[in-house]
Amino acid sequence: MTPPPSNAKSVPSRTPLRLAYMGTPDFAVPALKALIDAGHEIACVYSQPPRRAGRGQKERPSPVHAFADTQYIPVRTPKSLRDPDEHSAFSALNLDAAVVAAYGLILPPMILEAPRLGCLNIHASLLPRWRGAAPIHRAILAGDTESGVTIMQMDEGLDTGGILIAKSVPISSKTTANDLHDTLAAIGGSLVLEALDGLAAGTLAATPQPESGICYAEKLDRSEGRLNWSQPASYLARAVRAFTPWPSAWFEHNGNRIKVLEAREEHASAVAGTVIDDRLTVACGEGALRLLTVQRSGKGPTDAGSFLRGYDLPTGSVLP
Repeated sequence: MTPPPSNAKSVPSRTPLRLAYMGTPDFAVPALKALIDAGHEIACVYSQPPRRAGRGQKERPSPVHAFADTQYIPVRTPKSLRDPDEHSAFSALNLDAAVVAAYGLILPPMILEAPRLGCLNIHASLLPRWRGAAPIHRAILAGDTESGVTIMQMDEGLDTGGILIAKSVPISSKTTANDLHDTLAAIGGSLVLEALDGLAAGTLAATPQPESGICYAEKLDRSEGRLNWSQPASYLARAVRAFTPWPSAWFEHNGNRIKVLEAREEHASAVAGTVIDDRLTVACGEGALRLLTVQRSGKGPTDAGSFLRGYDLPTGSVLP
């Protein structure tokens, strides 16, 4: 197949810019698409190297890499950006700006300073709250009532650069990490277009982040998904939402790992870990957690009633 001469669309943005895009996971795909659709020229995409996955352990490109391939955009996958040759190659792109979204590599000063307008980061929180790797999950887990997207002018620190523009969204008692991920990914695409237009026109400048309210979103560990029944039910209900779809909330019973995909807090009291009724309600350190949708290994998701008809977990059982 012969590639088209350009990835630019027929409807240009207010000020078309020459950009590099640096991103890796699904979260970063909508913004790349938005930049292309707005008429910006994507000179190159940077993404994490392909990784082995699946039964055959074949190398698979990242979601951003795979999407860039469909748009015939050159993709680079360096393991590090600290090599002087990488600096030279990046500088040679002659960029107006670079847009970064969940890339996964640290940008050294030579990279940050190369584009005319600098490097912009699409960050999934309202900075300075939840700097770091897992802002979406940590916001839900902490019981935050809002999250959002910040477009930040990058510096050498960890999400410490000046704020260009931000937009907030509410977090409800039913919002999962998957829901919030998709909402913020879509917002990031439209918001970064506004930021680029403002920078190009000279009407937008970065504002330093507040000194108060700083907290860090540590990277998720798979072990965090294990439900500890001695904790309050309110926390465990948030954990179920925060860890959907990954790493998923789960508990063990008779050697079986059972995922909890949906749950809600109930007002009840018993020894923590006790199944207190035939609706799969489990007592916690404070209150109780009713498990609404669960999944056994090798099985599909099911409601609690259907699960109990096919699995022996009677009232009075005590979960570890």
